[in-house]
Amino acid sequence: MPALADLPTTIPIFPLPGALLLPRARLPLHIFEPRYLAMLDDALKTRERLIGMIQPRPTPAGGETLSAIGCAGRVTGFQETEDGRYMITLTGVSRFRIVSELGGFTPYRRAEVDWSAFERDLGPAEDDRGFDRSTFLSLLSRYFTAEGLSTDWSSLKEADDEMLINALSILCPFEPEDKQALLEAPTLQTRRETLVTLMEYALLGGGEDRMQ
Repeated sequence: MPALADLPTTIPIFPLPGALLLPRARLPLHIFEPRYLAMLDDALKTRERLIGMIQPRPTPAGGETLSAIGCAGRVTGFQETEDGRYMITLTGVSRFRIVSELGGFTPYRRAEVDWSAFERDLGPAEDDRGFDRSTFLSLLSRYFTAEGLSTDWSSLKEADDEMLINALSILCPFEPEDKQALLEAPTLQTRRETLVTLMEYALLGGGEDRMQ
């Protein structure tokens, strides 16, 4: 596990709506755009092999800005296809806060980042002592049925708290702003509480108002 001082202050940024990476979780990605193929090639040349995942946000003027907080992952697996694309896996290392976006000659975006608020991301897996797994899985079953989703329930029952909550946060088809709320949750318990709220909201039929 790296120390805070070992993490670089400048990382490549991959803005991808609806994609969520969390510390110690895994995110599979399909890389095919030339700028992101260049980003991956450059990342693989570094010791850390980090890529920063972040949510883009639309602006009132019709443009795009970046969310303040993202999560960096280490490239821990990749496979090249015959036509030059990559299937990669990012393993979450730590969340970060954007300090400033950097200019330069790379075709992809880069940013100066601050890791200091997320030192606990570099520690061991979190526990959720208030987790009522039976009630949670009952709600999850109703949510999956309503959304037409399927899963391996035996694996969910056996997964530890963090793996279960983080995997569901990544995989469930929530809106980008809801994914951002899950990312920014300060503890595993608050992430689980947010996840429960989102599933209950979906089961009630949603509405025009989204979580802020």
